Amino acid sequence: MPVMQTSDLTPRQYWAEVKASPARAKFGFGTKAALINIDLQRAYTDVDAYPTAYQTDPKQIDYINELSALARAKNMPVIWTYVAYMDNADDAGVWGTRTNTPNSLQNIKVGDPRADLDPRLEIDPHDAVINKRMASVFHDTLIPSLLVWHRVDTVILTGGSTSGCVRASAVASLSTGYRTIVPEECVADKHEIPHFANLCDIMLKYADVEPVANVRAWYEGHPGCPPIREARGCEF
Repeated sequence: MPVMQTSDLTPRQYWAEVKASPARAKFGFGTKAALINIDLQRAYTDVDAYPTAYQTDPKQIDYINELSALARAKNMPVIWTYVAYMDNADDAGVWGTRTNTPNSLQNIKVGDPRADLDPRLEIDPHDAVINKRMASVFHDTLIPSLLVWHRVDTVILTGGSTSGCVRASAVASLSTGYRTIVPEECVADKHEIPHFANLCDIMLKYADVEPVANVRAWYEGHPGCPPIREARGCEF
């Protein structure tokens, strides 16, 4: 009877091994992508102000700003999400019942500074900014409709956390029928164990985890899409 494989590798070492010799073919990029930047709000990015914040790659926000500018230049959608709840936190549901401290998820209220997107982010007035309540960006948000409207076949996910909302969104993206890309330097987590372990799972099962340089090169090499209101698709 087959037994579970065991290993003495750390999650970081396992990720390096998986990345060096991937066991699955890539899904690859399609013809048009939506860039979804997940929960880059002060609660999770302002490490000087909030104990819930974290940083993995110090250039994460710079990279995300760069990819966002490239996406806009090619007439591809850029979407930002944040989490924030109503005063009684009913919209957090059972997710908001495990703890009840000032730093608990359900205590990030609409209008709370912790819900503010990081001021270092370069957000365009034409970008979509969406308040989500659950882990996946697809759950009970306008994002599925936006993706249909923009006629994308690829979703690029950045933000945090790798083991939480990024992974949940990658699973939902694949399940909804999208090629899914995660730029490695653009996602972050509180601890390296869940970060690297989930990068392995995402790459082996749900998405392509790519160096940000590869995502940048794809955007730069793309001929661009016509404005969505003038186009039937992105053909080249």
